[in-house]
Amino acid sequence: MSIEEKRRLIERENKEISIRRQGELVGLTRSNWYYTPAGVSDEALQLTRRIDEIFTEYPFYGSRRIREVLRREGIEVGRERIQGCMRQMGLRAIYPKGNMSKRHPGHKIYPYLLSDIEISRPNQVWASDITYLRLRRGFVYLVAIMDWYSRYVLSWRISNTMDVSFCREALEEALERGCPEIFNSDQGSQFTSNDFTGILLDREIAISMDGRGRAFDNIFTERLWRSVKYEEVYLKDYEVCRDAREGLGKYFSFYNNRRYHQSLEYKTPHEVHFGVSYGNVWKKDDEEWRKIAECAEG
Repeated sequence: MSIEEKRRLIERENKEISIRRQGELVGLTRSNWYYTPAGVSDEALQLTRRIDEIFTEYPFYGSRRIREVLRREGIEVGRERIQGCMRQMGLRAIYPKGNMSKRHPGHKIYPYLLSDIEISRPNQVWASDITYLRLRRGFVYLVAIMDWYSRYVLSWRISNTMDVSFCREALEEALERGCPEIFNSDQGSQFTSNDFTGILLDREIAISMDGRGRAFDNIFTERLWRSVKYEEVYLKDYEVCRDAREGLGKYFSFYNNRRYHQSLEYKTPHEVHFGVSYGNVWKKDDEEWRKIAECAEG
């Protein structure tokens, strides 16, 4: 378990077992229990936000090119700091390389199964990934589970830590709506943990993981992140986590039900996933998105 998961197991009001003893039982040191993280400075938040914007615009830029963009904007910052920000956000430049994501040495890695498979129907392949979302007062991580064929977002969750629990919750919700033949993800520790893979194995779902050095194995979720950021996050500039949760709830409803995809012959993910068509009918709640769509088409 992560430190954050262990901290949640500690019962402050327990009169029979001391906090120190509880920490020993769950493997949590006193320093980890009492440590209070220092706040993130405004300068650090601004730098992180700008790096995220540059990367979203140019996902093939690594730390060297991002440093050059910042330098030309009058921001002098070392490459090591840029790399640290990119690791924090989980950003990986799209080009073949060895270190794709943070693996856990004790977790099993599964082979990539999609090399020679034609994706021809809904629920054949699901995919998942995690991205960083900026807030005015910090940041959160977003995980989503998508059907590859229809681009339908089956579930999503946000968290302020890279804990496996929010990924597991998203998976459990998605499985209430269907069951894929293959589930694809990267080799990040959240997706390789027994808590996550155990759910898939119990349902006899084949597990596929992006190969190290294969930048385009999960390209559909990378495209989803670009849409989420440009069409929602950067426009709304969320203040706090609650704002992000409300805004993303509305956006994913729009994305699934009212956003026409060129790659889907201008159908919506809902129409393709469920094999239905509602025509060009806009709900009253989607009035704001109708205006945005008209501006985009114009």
